[in-house]
Amino acid sequence: MDRHDLSRAPELLHTARLTLHAPRPEFGPLFVESLNRSLPGLRYICWAQKARDANWGVDFMSKGRDYVAAGEDLIYCAFERQPAGSSALGAYVGRIDLHSWDFSVPRCEIGYVGDVLSAGRGLMREAALACVQLAFDLGAVRVQALSEAGNTRALHFAQHALGFTREGELRHYERDAQGRLGTQVMFAAIKAEAPPLKRAEPGLA
Repeated sequence: MDRHDLSRAPELLHTARLTLHAPRPEFGPLFVESLNRSLPGLRYICWAQKARDANWGVDFMSKGRDYVAAGEDLIYCAFERQPAGSSALGAYVGRIDLHSWDFSVPRCEIGYVGDVLSAGRGLMREAALACVQLAFDLGAVRVQALSEAGNTRALHFAQHALGFTREGELRHYERDAQGRLGTQVMFAAIKAEAPPLKRAEPGLA
């Protein structure tokens, strides 16, 4: 497995309730609207410490598109699925990325930022599990998640919603959004141990 495998990943995925799109600049304003209304719950994310404007969102999405094209990351923006034949986007649900790839294993890390308006419906779980399955389908043998020890919502999501195994703590592993050294908790899913997941359906971009 290498960068070429990532660059050939589908730009569009369908799950039962969602459509996942690779990043596009035109998603920027929707992403920023979601980010700004969700700020109180995003204090652990470095780039989500203050309100942003639409131009920042366009630039953020453009950079994400470039990372995907270069085979560095896989990034998807999740929207509620619309009826067949509709060209309109459904409500924005969140962003999922598969990053920090080590192709010698191969493994990656998953990140997720959901919209506060979609909370409690299992939509981000559905999106994240589709991306985990995609990583396994592409050849990854391990998908891991790191969360700060104080981020109880993220810890619960990784372990109970995604079914990842808690492996331990990493002390002074990296700095938090305020620049302080802290403790990260490592979770992981191993392909050989993962229960069968319903695969997302590739779509046409």
